[in-house]
Amino acid sequence: MAKAIHSMIRVLQEARSVQFYEKAFGLQVADRLDFDTFTLVYMSNAESTFELELTINKDRTEPYDLGDGYGHLAFSVDDLDADHARLTNAGFAPRKIVDFAPAGDVIARFFFIADPDGYEVEVLQRGGRYL
Repeated sequence: MAKAIHSMIRVLQEARSVQFYEKAFGLQVADRLDFDTFTLVYMSNAESTFELELTINKDRTEPYDLGDGYGHLAFSVDDLDADHARLTNAGFAPRKIVDFAPAGDVIARFFFIADPDGYEVEVLQRGGRYL
């Protein structure tokens, strides 16, 4: 059986991205591999063994074109309202909380926030299938 271990995104500025994911989601640098033309930074926290891999191409000066194929990363939290307020107070400008109830019953509560490179991150209330 396969085990998901990480997702990779390309970022323009290492420090800016590391700071965002530390402050927004409590991720810490688990490993950093520096090569001649690029650096890989693996970030994780105690909630999961899954890691976010940041790839920094050293010669890149222009923001990446995210295109229309990227969807989003997702994090679940114990208290969605508190995390929304915390991120708002930190100046990250999360979008409004959505109660997703396509058939009348709420099946998910979430909001989206963009990281410094424009990647969308979904933050869901922990529960149901979103543990």
